[in-house]
Amino acid sequence: MELLHQISFGMMILAGIIALVVSIERVIFSSVNLVRSKQVLVSVNSGESHQIEDHLKNDAVSHMVAEIIKIKAQNLNPNVYQDRIEAAYLEAKDVLCSRLWILDTVVTAAPLMGLLGTIFGIVDTFLALSKSGMSDPSSVSSGIGTALYATALGISIALLCLLIFNFLNDRNERIIENLKMFILRA
Repeated sequence: MELLHQISFGMMILAGIIALVVSIERVIFSSVNLVRSKQVLVSVNSGESHQIEDHLKNDAVSHMVAEIIKIKAQNLNPNVYQDRIEAAYLEAKDVLCSRLWILDTVVTAAPLMGLLGTIFGIVDTFLALSKSGMSDPSSVSSGIGTALYATALGISIALLCLLIFNFLNDRNERIIENLKMFILRA
């Protein structure tokens, strides 16, 4: 049982590390794209649409803006134009939200893994009780303590990931709103 308990701790730590790596990458990615979307929107709002190309780099927002500029230059009929604009928007939205499912999964799975560790810790406690009876309280308290650590670790990982997930969703919504404004004003 001790091995299963250690495996559940290892799974939680691995999930936490994966979530941390994804979080760092997504925060950097969303920061770059939020700045770029604001720059493009400022250029459009100030009537300097010709300067938009100066802000375009190799990121999701720039790719979508370049695609929209290209679509507008083609003078398509309104239905085709609308379809292509919508496709470019959906593609950018998909790129902005990629890998967030990992954080969402860790938010859900970490408390369950903590609960699993708690169950294994309690089972270890009962095994210690059956071997030594009530004469060895340290083995009982050790198992219960370990079980509580598993629960605390799982909940802590889930809470941290939930905060980051919500932060990133909020950022993505702001980027998407800026892109919608660009589409309407460009």
